Amino acid sequence: QVQLVESGGALVQAGGSLRLSCAASGITFSVYGMGWFRQTPGKEREFVAYISASGGNTVYADSVRGRFTVSRDNAINSVYLRMDSLKLEDTAVYYCAAVYGYSRVAGDYVNWGQGTQVTVSS
Repeated sequence: QVQLVESGGALVQAGGSLRLSCAASGITFSVYGMGWFRQTPGKEREFVAYISASGGNTVYADSVRGRFTVSRDNAINSVYLRMDSLKLEDTAVYYCAAVYGYSRVAGDYVNWGQGTQVTVSS
């Protein structure tokens, strides 16, 4: 069965960095675009970043552009989110997800991980 497993979430001070990982299994990883989303209690899941199937194209939310970097390694079915200059408002559960083609809309994504908690403290 399809599995996406995120890891790397942690408690970090504002201004710090984290690298999230997402390992995929049960899918032909290299044909899917991959997205990162985040969610806080009481809010809808928010688009963070996208990387195309080949890795050649990336898209970022305005709130993270210039601070976050998405990458992937199709040889090991993994996608990453490097987060620098973290802010208090980056605190959320972060999810990776797979999509055919490109989308910033959570409903278009066909497979989701369980999420990993990122907490940024002052």
